[in-house]
Amino acid sequence: MADYWVVESKDGTGWSVRRAGSERASSVHDTQAQAIRAAHPLIRNSGGGELVVHDRHGAIRQKDTISKTDPYPPPG
Repeated sequence: MADYWVVESKDGTGWSVRRAGSERASSVHDTQAQAIRAAHPLIRNSGGGELVVHDRHGAIRQKDTISKTDPYPPPG
């Protein structure tokens, strides 16, 4: 399981998706919404985890728990 954060880029020009404990961004996007959409598959592919979204001031705006992809989904 891996937790990812969506935070404003250090230079203030966009939004970064960062894995918890990592200094480097996994990806950088123009808008916060794009960064949130990009974080979902990263979390699913790493076995699930928590998505923590920060606002421009660094306060936590939202948290989502994302489960891993079901390898055997039911038919139908």
